[in-house]
Amino acid sequence: MNTPLNTSNRSGKPSSQAPVNQASTHRVPEYTDCTIAALYERIKDADTPMIFKGLCRHFPLVQAGLESSQSAMDYLLKHDTEQPLTAYYLPPEQQGRVFYNEAVDGFNYQAGKLALSQILARLQAESTEAEPASVYMGSTNIHQYFPSLFAENCLQLEQVNPMTNIWLGNQTRVAAHFDFPHNLACNMVGKRTFTLFPPDQIGNLYIGPMEFAPGGQEISMVNFDKPDFERFPKFEQALAASFTAALEPGDVLFIPSMWWHHVRGIENFNVLITHWWRDTPGFLGRPNNALLQSMLSLRSLPKAQRQAWKAMFEYYIFDHDDVDESHIPDSAKGMLTKPLDELNARKLRADLTNKLKR
Repeated sequence: MNTPLNTSNRSGKPSSQAPVNQASTHRVPEYTDCTIAALYERIKDADTPMIFKGLCRHFPLVQAGLESSQSAMDYLLKHDTEQPLTAYYLPPEQQGRVFYNEAVDGFNYQAGKLALSQILARLQAESTEAEPASVYMGSTNIHQYFPSLFAENCLQLEQVNPMTNIWLGNQTRVAAHFDFPHNLACNMVGKRTFTLFPPDQIGNLYIGPMEFAPGGQEISMVNFDKPDFERFPKFEQALAASFTAALEPGDVLFIPSMWWHHVRGIENFNVLITHWWRDTPGFLGRPNNALLQSMLSLRSLPKAQRQAWKAMFEYYIFDHDDVDESHIPDSAKGMLTKPLDELNARKLRADLTNKLKR
């Protein structure tokens, strides 16, 4: 099978897996008294991260990994459907940092389609290198590619029916980014460290381009291993507000919607299974779309007009829970209906689509 994941370049600098330069002492709270059956009740109203120690330690994949990396690989191969998977290769000089190239017009990795057996073979080969390249399989849907793995190794969250994905690789560093869905991340094999930031720290994280980014989601441009505080002075404030989570095999991390997180794979072989879900029905669409529409229609307005629209957004969107709309008959509320139902959502979407065509 043809693949661009060329591993011939060994001229890079030694790989470094030093922890992020942390100015914060905040640790994500850890709990040992929770069961999988009670998990959703513990997190459904939470808006800060939590770690549930050892919650999935009994999963077969975790147990295989505790035996050895090879046992974990063998276990995964038993569930392989032999479909081509997207994998990424970073040469040794990148030191595992999934990022842009120097010109920020592309990325610092190569991508290709490989069989799971090929990915695992590459990881085994890199584990013997003094200066290993990084090999990484990102978000991969378990239901599509590893359906039998799901039944034995995933949290059963019928209340929210999450999208479940698997991630694996060796020493990698995924830049700080956010996800709209909530996430329960099960650390299955190896160790991972998360550095998390509340949503209000966006202004201190120096976010990169919106049009394209590794993984498709905007990222922080700060190198967490070697933060340049002269170039990124406000990053010190972000660190002061940050939280760290060091995950052992079997630990589960709850990441609330919109929390920024930097993820580091520590060992020669690491596996993570994530569960993503949103609080609102899919017919309401993605908030990112509203942001993009605002970039088009509001961002270039004079400041005074932007401030006027800010007040409109606060009234109709951000603070609407406190707005008294009793002066409008229920039958006339239309898109102001709380919560917005599917019929009115479809009407609003059709109206917006027509207006965007003009």
